[in-house]
Amino acid sequence: MQIAKRINTFDDWMDYLKEWQKDIGVSIPEAENFLLTPIYDEKTPNEVEIGDFKGQHKWERVSQIPTQNMRDALLQLIFVQGDTEFASTEQQRRLLNNVPHDYDRYAAVRIMLEEIRHGLQMCHILVEHFGSSGKLEAKKLLERRASEAFPDTKNPRLLGAFNEAVDNWLDFYTYTCFVDRDGKYQLGMLKPCGFAPLARSAGPMLREEAFHLGSGNDGLTRILRAGRIPTPVIQRFFNKWISVALDLFGKDESSTAEWAFVWGFKARFDEDQQRKAGNADPDRKELNHHNRMLYYNEVADVVSRLNSFIKEGQPKLTMPDIRFHRGIGRYANQPYSVTGELLSEEAYKQHLTQVLPTAQDYAMLAEIFKDPTWIEDKPLPKDLWGYQENVRKATTGR
Repeated sequence: MQIAKRINTFDDWMDYLKEWQKDIGVSIPEAENFLLTPIYDEKTPNEVEIGDFKGQHKWERVSQIPTQNMRDALLQLIFVQGDTEFASTEQQRRLLNNVPHDYDRYAAVRIMLEEIRHGLQMCHILVEHFGSSGKLEAKKLLERRASEAFPDTKNPRLLGAFNEAVDNWLDFYTYTCFVDRDGKYQLGMLKPCGFAPLARSAGPMLREEAFHLGSGNDGLTRILRAGRIPTPVIQRFFNKWISVALDLFGKDESSTAEWAFVWGFKARFDEDQQRKAGNADPDRKELNHHNRMLYYNEVADVVSRLNSFIKEGQPKLTMPDIRFHRGIGRYANQPYSVTGELLSEEAYKQHLTQVLPTAQDYAMLAEIFKDPTWIEDKPLPKDLWGYQENVRKATTGR
C-alpha cells in the first residue's frame, strides 16, 4: 500500500490505518467494541530519571530536547517500536481462519487489536510531536510489511523476528510467550523515558502486553496438558522463537543503547532494583547484554515451570544455548549448537534441520489440528473488553 495523500492531522493518519487493515486482509468485527485510541498515563514522574539529564524536568515537547541528535535518535526509537507492533498483526492475521476454540479466537483478536493500538500510540506521538518528519515516519510504518507474511514485499519490517512466519497456533502461543515477553522488556526500558509523552505511553502498553505474554504462557500450558503434540516438536518451536527473541535486544557494546541511556530515553529493565542495590551508573557498553541476560533467565524460569505440565514419558523442554542461531551480537552467525557446542559450518547446517521446525513438523501439526482437543478449551471471560474500559477510566478519570 502506497500512501499518496498528505497527512496533516492524526485523523488523516487514522484513515490510512483503516486502509492498512483492509490491505493486509484483517476483518475483525469485534473491533467495534474495542477502544482503538491513544491512551496516556496521567501520573508519571516529572523529572528525567536516568542519564546525564537526570533530575531535570522531563521534556513535554520535542523543541525542548537539547540537541538535534537527541531528537533524531528519539524519533528512530519510536519508529522502531511502532514497526514491531504493526508487524505482529500482519504475522498473525491468518490464524483467524482456523480457530480451535472460541477462547483462542478471543485471545488472538484481542492481542492483534492491542498491537494495532500500540502502533497507533507510537504514530500519535510521531504525528502530534515531530512535525513533518513525524508525519512522514508514521506514514512509512503503514507501508512496511512482515516479509514472511507478505513474500512479495520490497519493504520488510525492521527486525528479524517480525519478518518470521507465524503459520499455526503452536507458532502463535510460542511467539506470544517469548517474543511478546521481549515486548515487556522493551516497554519497561522506555517507561522512565525523559520525553514525557513516550513515558506516559509505556504504562498502558505494558498493562496490555501482560495479557499477550500471559496468553502465550497459558496457551502453552493448555497444549502441554492436552498432551497431543509431541514434546520434541514443541522444543523445535522453542528453539526458533527464543533465539530470534534474543536478537531483539540489539548488538552487544551498542552505541545506540549507550546514548539512549545517556540522553535519558531508555533505561535498564531492572533500573529501580539496580539503583536500590547501589548500581546507579551501569556499564553503558553492556546495556543490551545486561537486559538480554535478564530476559534469558526469566525465560529459563518459564520453561522450567512449563515442564511441570508435561505428561509422564515425554522428554522435558530445555533452553537453547544463548549463542545458538543468533543473527545479532557477539555470537552473530556463529555455528553454535542448541546445547552450546561450536560446530563446523557443514555440521551446523545439518544441525539446524534437526533442531528447528521442519516441513514434517508442520504436516504433522496440520493433522493434529483437525481435532481441537490438541489444546485444552477454556471459557471466555464474562466481560471481554472490560479491561479496555478500565484503562480508559483509569487514565482519563471519566
